[in-house]
Amino acid sequence: MIIITGAAGFIGSEIAVALNEKGRKDLILVDELEDDLGNCLKSKNLNRINYQQYEHKTSFINRIKKNQITEKIEAIIHMGACSSTRERNWNFLKENNTEYSQILASWCLEHDARYIYASSAATYGEGENGFEDNENKIETLVPINLYAKSKQLMDIWVKENGYLDKMVGLKFFNVYGPGECHKEDMRSVARKAYIEIKKSQKISLFKSYRPDYKDGDQKRDFVYVKDCAAIVLWFLEHPQINGIYNVGAGKARSWNAMAHALFDHMDLPRHIDYVDMPEDLRTQYQYFTEAPMGKVKAAGYKTPMTELEEGIKDYIGYLNKL
Repeated sequence: MIIITGAAGFIGSEIAVALNEKGRKDLILVDELEDDLGNCLKSKNLNRINYQQYEHKTSFINRIKKNQITEKIEAIIHMGACSSTRERNWNFLKENNTEYSQILASWCLEHDARYIYASSAATYGEGENGFEDNENKIETLVPINLYAKSKQLMDIWVKENGYLDKMVGLKFFNVYGPGECHKEDMRSVARKAYIEIKKSQKISLFKSYRPDYKDGDQKRDFVYVKDCAAIVLWFLEHPQINGIYNVGAGKARSWNAMAHALFDHMDLPRHIDYVDMPEDLRTQYQYFTEAPMGKVKAAGYKTPMTELEEGIKDYIGYLNKL
């Protein structure tokens, strides 16, 4: 069986869908929904999935700590975390993101199970030391928020304990696509912009506060969630390949380019308003991110990544059905 944590979430649910498409239904899904699964947006992600068992995170982690997992586990795919870059409670982040990841890693090592966990491109900070997924440089990275710090500590722990050749950490860049509707303020700009365009036929983007970037020309590596799931499944199928890897499209694109793709595929004229950036974001705002993808390609992953315009078109088809 395969355990997926954060399985009602964004990337976790898409991984489960991709496993279903491969014929795998022997899944234990772990998340924080109540036992009746409720009727929230996250529960709707579960409706897309065929699975064998759902377990609340609290019950699951207690079973892990007490070594009461009786099922035969092939792998744990750990996507469960607090993903808010604005979270200020360090004790919560350390427990929920760092320590939880370490507990699951230790269990997998003890029980000979595959372990794939979500790191984050946020660990690269402002990119002053680049975005290369070079494990020799992990300690030199300077995260710019507490969320990124919690992910960075996990990567350092893996390296310091000699586990780089025993598990996989994935540094996801700017992910967008189906399954993120529940994320509220942490939804991708693509999702937020779609809603704004539907309501007002215009979009708001942040002004630039640097002379080398025009308004809206700040760049991100936008990666489609289906590509993220495909890479996770590839690592699952290649247990001999381990380490920490970037997961991005491999090409930085501007916010303007994303906005243009939305307008074009919604058959609407382009109308962009540039607005002031909140003060609390200006000191931790990344103007450029781009995932060098050479490492995972050299490891054997050959599937082309989805172009931004293609991904936006596919995503709009999904959003139009909601």
